Amino acid sequence: MIMKPYKNISLSRLGMGNMRLPLRTDLEGSPIDREKAQEIIDCAMSGGINYYDTAYVYNSGDSEKFLGEAMSKYPRESYCLATKFNIGANPDYKAVFEEQCNRLNTDHFDFYLVHAVMDHNYKKYEESGCIEYFKELKKQGKIRYLGFSNHASPDILKYFRDLYEWDFIQLQLNYYDWQYGTAKSEYDICAEKKIPVIVMEPVRGGRLASLTPEADELLKSAHPSWSIASWALRWVKSLPQVQVVLSGMSDMEQIRDNISTFGEADELSADDTKLLMKACDMFRNQMQVPCTACRYCCDECPAKIDIPNILMIYNNYRLSGDWVLDGLKSSDKPGPADCIGCKKCTGHCPQGIDVPKIMDELKVKLADK
Repeated sequence: MIMKPYKNISLSRLGMGNMRLPLRTDLEGSPIDREKAQEIIDCAMSGGINYYDTAYVYNSGDSEKFLGEAMSKYPRESYCLATKFNIGANPDYKAVFEEQCNRLNTDHFDFYLVHAVMDHNYKKYEESGCIEYFKELKKQGKIRYLGFSNHASPDILKYFRDLYEWDFIQLQLNYYDWQYGTAKSEYDICAEKKIPVIVMEPVRGGRLASLTPEADELLKSAHPSWSIASWALRWVKSLPQVQVVLSGMSDMEQIRDNISTFGEADELSADDTKLLMKACDMFRNQMQVPCTACRYCCDECPAKIDIPNILMIYNNYRLSGDWVLDGLKSSDKPGPADCIGCKKCTGHCPQGIDVPKIMDELKVKLADK
C-alpha cells in the first residue's frame, strides 16, 4: 500500500469508505451484513489501509455502529477514524459527538468533518456554534484534525474555506466532474491554500466503473489488466494535493482490485491521460441527449411539459442513477406520464431528439419506483 505523509503521521493513499457496505436485504430495514462487511474490513486492514471513513447518517447510523464493532479487534492506534456531523440530521452537535463516540467505541476521532456543506446550509453551520465547539474538542485531543466535506458551489466553498484554518477538505473529485463539472475549480480553491484533499466519489458512485462498450474497449486496448474503475483511481491519486482517495467498497472483488491499484506508485502517462479524456468524451456523448434548452419543443406541447427540464433530469439519471428521478416522482407538474406521444416536439427539435421515446422510458422507470 502506498503511504503519504500527513503532518506528523502517515496515511494510506486508499481509504475505506463505509457508506456502501453489503446489506442484509432479507431483514427489515436492510441492516449491514456484518459477516460480509467484516471480511471487507479485515481485507482492508491486511492490505495496509489505515483510514476509515463513516458518518452519523450512513445507513441510518448502522455504519458507525458496525465500524465500532468491526474495528474493536484492532489496536486503536493502528488505524485512523473519520466521521462527520450533519446539522440536518440532528443540530445538537454536543449530543451527536457523544453518541458517535459510543457508537464507534472511541474517546477521540482522528479526522472529524462538518458534513455536506451546501449552498443552502453553510450559514446554519457557521451560525450554530458547532465549529467553535469542535475547535475546543480539538484542543482537548478529542479531535485530531478538523475539516469539512463539500457539496457547495465554488464561491461558497471558498467562503467556508476561509472561516477557519481547516486541516483538510473532502471533495467529490473524479475525471468526469473535472471535465464537465466544478471539480477542478474546487480542487484549485483547496490547492490555493495548500489544504490537503480527501477525495470522495472518485468513481462517481460506481458510474465510472464501466463507461460504454466503445469507451471501455479503448481503455482496455491500452492496459488490458487494468479495470475500468482503476483508471479513475489512478487519475485522481496523481493530483498532488490529494492525500487520501476514499472508495466505498461493497464486495471483495472491489477491495482486492483497489488495493492492487494502490500498491503501485506508477502514475498515468501523458498518453494514458489523453486516452482517458477521450473515453470520457465518448461516454458523455453516448450517455446524454444533446438538448440545448432552446425550448422550441414547448409551445405546442398539449400537455405543457417542461421538456428541456425533463431532458436535463434524464441526462442526470443516465449518469448518476435512479435516485435522480425521485423529484419527478413527487412533482405535481406535468411530466413523462402526461406525454401522449404526439411528436410535435420532435418536429420542432433542431437536434432531432426523439422526445416521446425518452418520455416512455421514464414512464416505465417511474412506474417501477
